[in-house]
Amino acid sequence: MSPNVRIVRDAPLQTRNTFGVAARAPWLVSVDDARALPEALAAPPLREGLALAIGGGSNLLFAGDPDGAVLELSGRRVRVLDDDGERAILRADAGVPWHGLVMQSLEQGYAGLENLALIPGTVGACPIQNIGAYGVEVREFVHAVEAYEPGTGQWHRFDNAACAFGYRDSRFKREADRYLIAAVEFALPRHAAPKLDYAGIGEELAARGVSAPTPRDVADAVVAIRRRKLPDPAVLGNAGSFFKNPIVPAAQAQALLAQYPSMPAFRGDSEATRKLSAAWLIDGCGWKGHRDGDAGVSAAHALVLVNHGGASGALLLDLARRIADSVRERFGVAIEPEPRIVGARW
Repeated sequence: MSPNVRIVRDAPLQTRNTFGVAARAPWLVSVDDARALPEALAAPPLREGLALAIGGGSNLLFAGDPDGAVLELSGRRVRVLDDDGERAILRADAGVPWHGLVMQSLEQGYAGLENLALIPGTVGACPIQNIGAYGVEVREFVHAVEAYEPGTGQWHRFDNAACAFGYRDSRFKREADRYLIAAVEFALPRHAAPKLDYAGIGEELAARGVSAPTPRDVADAVVAIRRRKLPDPAVLGNAGSFFKNPIVPAAQAQALLAQYPSMPAFRGDSEATRKLSAAWLIDGCGWKGHRDGDAGVSAAHALVLVNHGGASGALLLDLARRIADSVRERFGVAIEPEPRIVGARW
Protein backbone atom coordinates (compact mmCIF):
# COMPACT_ATOMS: atom_id res chain seq x y z
CA MET A 1 0.00 0.00 0.00
CA SER A 2 1.26 3.48 -0.88
CA PRO A 3 2.60 5.55 2.04
CA ASN A 4 0.05 8.16 0.92
CA VAL A 5 -2.78 5.88 2.08
CA ARG A 6 -3.58 5.13 5.74
CA ILE A 7 -6.32 2.76 6.91
CA VAL A 8 -7.85 2.63 10.41
CA ARG A 9 -10.40 0.00 11.48
CA ASP A 10 -13.42 0.83 13.71
CA ALA A 11 -12.56 4.53 13.66
CA PRO A 12 -14.22 7.03 16.02
CA LEU A 13 -15.62 10.07 14.21
CA GLN A 14 -16.51 12.33 17.13
CA THR A 15 -13.50 14.58 16.54
CA ARG A 16 -14.10 14.55 12.79
CA ASN A 17 -17.39 16.42 12.86
CA THR A 18 -17.83 19.92 14.26
CA PHE A 19 -21.07 18.96 16.04
CA GLY A 20 -18.89 16.66 18.14
CA VAL A 21 -21.46 13.87 18.10
CA ALA A 22 -20.37 10.28 18.60
CA ALA A 23 -20.22 8.03 15.54
CA ARG A 24 -17.98 5.25 14.29
CA ALA A 25 -16.90 4.05 10.87
CA PRO A 26 -16.01 0.42 10.19
CA TRP A 27 -13.03 1.76 8.22
CA LEU A 28 -11.44 5.19 7.84
CA VAL A 29 -9.16 5.61 4.82
CA SER A 30 -6.97 8.73 4.64
CA VAL A 31 -5.35 9.69 1.34
CA ASP A 32 -2.60 12.33 1.35
CA ASP A 33 -2.13 12.44 -2.42
CA ALA A 34 -5.27 12.27 -4.56
CA ARG A 35 -3.38 10.39 -7.27
CA ALA A 36 -3.38 7.43 -4.88
CA LEU A 37 -7.19 7.30 -4.98
CA PRO A 38 -7.44 4.39 -7.46
CA GLU A 39 -5.15 2.31 -5.23
CA ALA A 40 -7.04 3.28 -2.07
CA LEU A 41 -10.40 2.48 -3.61
CA ALA A 42 -9.12 -0.94 -4.68
CA ALA A 43 -8.11 -1.81 -1.10
CA PRO A 44 -10.38 -4.30 0.74
CA PRO A 45 -12.08 -1.71 3.01
CA LEU A 46 -13.30 0.28 0.00
CA ARG A 47 -13.69 -2.50 -2.53
CA GLU A 48 -17.31 -3.04 -1.45
CA GLY A 49 -18.09 0.62 -1.86
CA LEU A 50 -17.63 3.97 -0.16
CA ALA A 51 -20.20 5.18 2.35
CA LEU A 52 -18.99 8.73 2.80
CA ALA A 53 -16.22 11.17 1.90
CA ILE A 54 -15.44 13.71 4.59
CA GLY A 55 -13.41 16.89 4.89
CA GLY A 56 -13.45 18.93 8.08
CA GLY A 57 -16.85 17.54 9.10
CA SER A 58 -18.31 21.04 9.33
CA ASN A 59 -21.25 20.26 7.07
CA LEU A 60 -22.25 16.88 8.50
CA LEU A 61 -24.72 15.62 11.07
CA PHE A 62 -24.16 12.01 12.09
CA ALA A 63 -27.68 10.91 13.01
CA GLY A 64 -26.28 7.36 12.94
CA ASP A 65 -23.11 5.55 12.00
CA PRO A 66 -22.11 5.46 8.32
CA ASP A 67 -22.88 2.03 6.89
CA GLY A 68 -19.51 1.58 5.19
CA ALA A 69 -16.00 2.89 4.85
CA VAL A 70 -15.28 6.60 5.21
CA LEU A 71 -12.67 8.36 3.07
CA GLU A 72 -10.82 11.58 3.74
CA LEU A 73 -8.58 13.39 1.27
CA SER A 74 -5.96 14.96 3.51
CA GLY A 75 -3.55 16.57 1.03
CA ARG A 76 -2.74 20.20 1.84
CA ARG A 77 -0.72 21.58 -1.06
CA VAL A 78 -1.39 25.12 -2.33
CA ARG A 79 0.21 26.32 -5.55
CA VAL A 80 0.03 29.40 -7.77
CA LEU A 81 -0.47 28.09 -11.30
CA ASP A 82 -0.52 31.46 -13.05
CA ASP A 83 -0.21 35.13 -12.13
CA ASP A 84 -0.26 37.86 -14.77
CA GLY A 85 -0.16 40.70 -12.26
CA GLU A 86 -3.90 41.29 -12.45
CA ARG A 87 -5.30 37.82 -11.73
CA ALA A 88 -3.88 34.61 -10.35
CA ILE A 89 -4.97 30.99 -10.55
CA LEU A 90 -4.51 29.37 -7.14
CA ARG A 91 -4.79 25.59 -6.82
CA ALA A 92 -5.48 23.99 -3.45
CA ASP A 93 -5.76 20.33 -2.48
CA ALA A 94 -9.07 19.16 -1.07
CA GLY A 95 -7.71 18.79 2.47
CA VAL A 96 -6.55 22.40 2.84
CA PRO A 97 -8.46 24.14 5.68
CA TRP A 98 -10.71 26.75 4.08
CA HIS A 99 -9.96 29.66 6.42
CA GLY A 100 -6.25 28.98 6.07
CA LEU A 101 -6.55 29.27 2.29
CA VAL A 102 -8.45 32.55 2.59
CA MET A 103 -5.77 34.07 4.80
CA GLN A 104 -2.93 32.71 2.67
CA SER A 105 -4.47 34.19 -0.48
CA LEU A 106 -4.75 37.58 1.21
CA GLU A 107 -1.14 37.42 2.43
CA GLN A 108 -0.08 36.80 -1.17
CA GLY A 109 -1.91 39.93 -2.30
CA TYR A 110 -4.97 38.31 -3.88
CA ALA A 111 -8.51 39.56 -3.27
CA GLY A 112 -11.95 38.00 -3.52
CA LEU A 113 -12.26 35.48 -0.69
CA GLU A 114 -12.18 37.93 2.22
CA ASN A 115 -15.95 37.87 2.84
CA LEU A 116 -15.71 34.08 3.20
CA ALA A 117 -13.20 34.19 6.07
CA LEU A 118 -13.64 31.90 9.09
CA ILE A 119 -16.07 29.53 7.37
CA PRO A 120 -15.16 26.12 8.80
CA GLY A 121 -14.32 23.12 6.65
CA THR A 122 -11.95 22.27 3.83
CA VAL A 123 -11.36 23.36 0.26
CA GLY A 124 -12.78 20.11 -1.10
CA ALA A 125 -16.15 20.80 0.48
CA CYS A 126 -16.48 24.41 -0.64
CA PRO A 127 -17.78 23.81 -4.20
CA ILE A 128 -20.17 21.07 -3.10
CA GLN A 129 -22.14 23.47 -0.93
CA ASN A 130 -21.20 26.58 -2.92
CA ILE A 131 -20.34 28.17 0.41
CA GLY A 132 -21.35 31.78 0.84
CA ALA A 133 -21.40 34.56 3.40
CA TYR A 134 -21.72 38.33 3.60
CA GLY A 135 -22.86 38.82 0.03
CA VAL A 136 -20.29 36.53 -1.65
CA GLU A 137 -20.45 32.95 -2.92
CA VAL A 138 -17.41 30.85 -3.71
CA ARG A 139 -18.72 30.15 -7.24
CA GLU A 140 -17.68 33.71 -8.13
CA PHE A 141 -14.04 32.63 -7.87
CA VAL A 142 -13.97 28.93 -8.73
CA HIS A 143 -11.95 28.48 -11.91
CA ALA A 144 -12.08 24.69 -12.07
CA VAL A 145 -12.66 21.59 -9.96
CA GLU A 146 -10.64 18.41 -10.36
CA ALA A 147 -12.50 15.27 -9.34
CA TYR A 148 -12.20 11.50 -9.54
CA GLU A 149 -15.19 9.34 -10.45
CA PRO A 150 -14.88 5.97 -8.67
CA GLY A 151 -17.66 4.40 -10.71
CA THR A 152 -15.76 4.80 -13.97
CA GLY A 153 -12.17 5.23 -12.78
CA GLN A 154 -11.98 8.52 -14.69
CA TRP A 155 -10.55 11.89 -13.73
CA HIS A 156 -12.59 14.97 -14.58
CA ARG A 157 -11.86 18.66 -14.78
CA PHE A 158 -14.99 20.80 -14.44
CA ASP A 159 -14.88 24.45 -15.38
CA ASN A 160 -17.08 26.91 -13.53
CA ALA A 161 -20.08 26.46 -15.79
CA ALA A 162 -19.87 22.67 -15.60
CA CYS A 163 -20.08 22.85 -11.80
CA ALA A 164 -23.71 24.02 -12.22
CA PHE A 165 -23.64 26.15 -9.11
CA GLY A 166 -26.82 27.31 -7.39
CA TYR A 167 -27.69 28.75 -4.01
CA ARG A 168 -25.91 26.41 -1.55
CA ASP A 169 -25.93 23.89 -4.37
CA SER A 170 -23.85 22.40 -7.18
CA ARG A 171 -23.71 19.35 -9.43
CA PHE A 172 -21.52 17.72 -6.77
CA LYS A 173 -24.28 18.08 -4.20
CA ARG A 174 -27.02 16.96 -6.58
CA GLU A 175 -24.92 13.96 -7.67
CA ALA A 176 -23.80 13.06 -4.15
CA ASP A 177 -21.09 10.40 -3.93
CA ARG A 178 -20.51 10.28 -7.68
CA TYR A 179 -17.33 12.36 -7.58
CA LEU A 180 -14.45 12.76 -5.13
CA ILE A 181 -13.12 16.31 -5.29
CA ALA A 182 -9.33 16.24 -5.33
CA ALA A 183 -8.49 19.93 -5.80
CA VAL A 184 -10.05 23.29 -6.58
CA GLU A 185 -8.59 26.12 -8.64
CA PHE A 186 -9.55 29.71 -7.84
CA ALA A 187 -9.28 32.75 -10.10
CA LEU A 188 -8.41 35.63 -7.78
CA PRO A 189 -7.91 39.28 -8.74
CA ARG A 190 -5.09 41.43 -7.45
CA HIS A 191 -7.48 44.37 -7.22
CA ALA A 192 -11.21 44.29 -6.61
CA ALA A 193 -13.76 46.64 -5.10
CA PRO A 194 -14.64 45.43 -1.60
CA LYS A 195 -18.16 44.21 -0.94
CA LEU A 196 -19.24 46.07 2.18
CA ASP A 197 -23.01 46.40 1.91
CA TYR A 198 -23.99 43.25 3.76
CA ALA A 199 -24.65 42.31 7.39
CA GLY A 200 -22.81 45.07 9.17
CA ILE A 201 -19.39 44.89 7.50
CA GLY A 202 -19.36 48.63 6.84
CA GLU A 203 -20.36 49.36 10.42
CA GLU A 204 -17.64 47.05 11.76
CA LEU A 205 -15.01 48.75 9.61
CA ALA A 206 -16.22 52.19 10.70
CA ALA A 207 -15.99 51.14 14.34
CA ARG A 208 -12.38 50.14 13.67
CA GLY A 209 -11.66 53.53 12.08
CA VAL A 210 -11.04 52.00 8.64
CA SER A 211 -12.21 54.29 5.84
CA ALA A 212 -10.34 52.74 2.89
CA PRO A 213 -10.43 49.01 3.65
CA THR A 214 -8.02 46.52 2.16
CA PRO A 215 -9.17 42.94 1.54
CA ARG A 216 -7.39 41.96 4.78
CA ASP A 217 -9.35 44.67 6.64
CA VAL A 218 -12.58 43.18 5.30
CA ALA A 219 -11.53 39.67 6.33
CA ASP A 220 -10.68 40.89 9.84
CA ALA A 221 -14.09 42.57 10.09
CA VAL A 222 -15.86 39.40 8.91
CA VAL A 223 -13.91 37.30 11.43
CA ALA A 224 -14.89 39.65 14.25
CA ILE A 225 -18.57 39.59 13.26
CA ARG A 226 -18.64 35.81 12.90
CA ARG A 227 -16.97 35.31 16.27
CA ARG A 228 -19.58 37.50 17.93
CA LYS A 229 -22.52 35.84 16.22
CA LEU A 230 -21.50 32.19 15.88
CA PRO A 231 -20.22 29.83 18.57
CA ASP A 232 -16.75 28.33 18.20
CA PRO A 233 -17.19 24.60 17.35
CA ALA A 234 -14.14 23.86 19.52
CA VAL A 235 -16.10 25.20 22.50
CA LEU A 236 -19.73 24.44 21.58
CA GLY A 237 -20.41 21.81 18.92
CA ASN A 238 -22.21 23.16 15.85
CA ALA A 239 -22.14 23.14 12.05
CA GLY A 240 -22.71 26.85 11.53
CA SER A 241 -26.00 27.78 9.88
CA PHE A 242 -28.11 24.63 9.96
CA PHE A 243 -30.91 25.83 7.67
CA LYS A 244 -30.78 27.38 4.21
CA ASN A 245 -32.56 30.66 3.65
CA PRO A 246 -35.76 29.64 1.82
CA ILE A 247 -36.54 30.98 -1.64
CA VAL A 248 -40.25 31.52 -2.25
CA PRO A 249 -42.41 33.03 -5.00
CA ALA A 250 -42.50 36.81 -4.87
CA ALA A 251 -46.28 36.78 -4.35
CA GLN A 252 -45.91 34.58 -1.27
CA ALA A 253 -43.24 36.92 0.11
CA GLN A 254 -45.47 39.93 -0.47
CA ALA A 255 -48.33 38.26 1.39
CA LEU A 256 -46.04 37.52 4.32
CA LEU A 257 -44.66 41.07 4.31
CA ALA A 258 -48.18 42.45 4.50
CA GLN A 259 -48.63 40.45 7.70
CA TYR A 260 -45.05 40.81 9.01
CA PRO A 261 -43.60 44.12 7.72
CA SER A 262 -40.31 43.64 9.58
CA MET A 263 -39.55 40.32 7.88
CA PRO A 264 -36.30 40.50 5.88
CA ALA A 265 -36.76 39.62 2.21
CA PHE A 266 -34.29 39.84 -0.66
CA ARG A 267 -34.33 39.18 -4.38
CA GLY A 268 -34.04 35.46 -5.08
CA ASP A 269 -32.69 33.73 -8.15
CA SER A 270 -34.93 35.89 -10.33
CA GLU A 271 -37.41 38.76 -10.12
CA ALA A 272 -40.12 36.16 -9.57
CA THR A 273 -38.63 34.89 -6.31
CA ARG A 274 -37.58 36.22 -2.93
CA LYS A 275 -35.09 34.89 -0.41
CA LEU A 276 -36.33 34.99 3.19
CA SER A 277 -34.31 34.94 6.38
CA ALA A 278 -34.51 31.48 7.95
CA ALA A 279 -33.09 32.97 11.16
CA TRP A 280 -35.96 35.48 11.36
CA LEU A 281 -38.56 32.78 10.75
CA ILE A 282 -37.07 30.47 13.37
CA ASP A 283 -36.70 33.28 15.88
CA GLY A 284 -40.31 34.21 15.21
CA CYS A 285 -41.30 30.74 16.36
CA GLY A 286 -39.45 31.23 19.63
CA TRP A 287 -36.60 28.76 19.15
CA LYS A 288 -33.57 30.98 19.82
CA GLY A 289 -31.87 29.73 22.98
CA HIS A 290 -34.10 26.65 23.21
CA ARG A 291 -32.57 23.54 24.76
CA ASP A 292 -33.64 19.91 25.00
CA GLY A 293 -31.06 18.18 27.13
CA ASP A 294 -27.77 18.77 25.35
CA ALA A 295 -29.37 19.59 21.98
CA GLY A 296 -30.23 23.23 21.52
CA VAL A 297 -30.38 26.39 19.46
CA SER A 298 -27.77 29.08 19.95
CA ALA A 299 -28.90 31.99 22.12
CA ALA A 300 -26.98 34.30 19.77
CA HIS A 301 -28.19 33.04 16.39
CA ALA A 302 -31.41 31.17 15.66
CA LEU A 303 -29.91 29.43 12.61
CA VAL A 304 -27.31 27.57 14.65
CA LEU A 305 -28.08 24.23 16.28
CA VAL A 306 -25.65 23.38 19.07
CA ASN A 307 -24.45 20.36 21.00
CA HIS A 308 -24.00 21.32 24.64
CA GLY A 309 -21.84 18.27 25.19
CA GLY A 310 -23.57 14.94 25.04
CA ALA A 311 -26.29 15.27 22.42
CA SER A 312 -26.62 12.50 19.86
CA GLY A 313 -27.03 13.26 16.21
CA ALA A 314 -30.50 11.72 16.34
CA LEU A 315 -31.53 14.16 19.08
CA LEU A 316 -30.23 17.12 17.10
CA LEU A 317 -32.05 15.89 14.00
CA ASP A 318 -35.30 15.56 15.95
CA LEU A 319 -34.92 19.15 17.16
CA ALA A 320 -34.24 20.36 13.62
CA ARG A 321 -37.35 18.62 12.33
CA ARG A 322 -39.52 20.21 15.01
CA ILE A 323 -38.12 23.63 14.19
CA ALA A 324 -38.89 23.16 10.50
CA ASP A 325 -42.40 21.92 11.29
CA SER A 326 -43.13 24.99 13.41
CA VAL A 327 -41.93 27.38 10.70
CA ARG A 328 -44.11 25.62 8.14
CA GLU A 329 -47.14 25.74 10.45
CA ARG A 330 -46.77 29.41 11.35
CA PHE A 331 -45.50 30.97 8.13
CA GLY A 332 -46.31 28.38 5.47
CA VAL A 333 -42.63 28.26 4.46
CA ALA A 334 -40.51 25.12 4.15
CA ILE A 335 -36.94 25.34 5.40
CA GLU A 336 -34.29 22.75 4.60
CA PRO A 337 -31.03 21.79 6.28
CA GLU A 338 -27.66 22.84 4.93
CA PRO A 339 -25.58 19.99 6.41
CA ARG A 340 -25.58 16.51 4.97
CA ILE A 341 -27.42 14.12 7.27
CA VAL A 342 -25.78 10.70 7.64
CA GLY A 343 -27.63 7.68 9.01
CA ALA A 344 -31.17 9.04 8.62
CA ARG A 345 -33.46 10.84 6.20
CA TRP A 346 -34.56 14.43 6.59
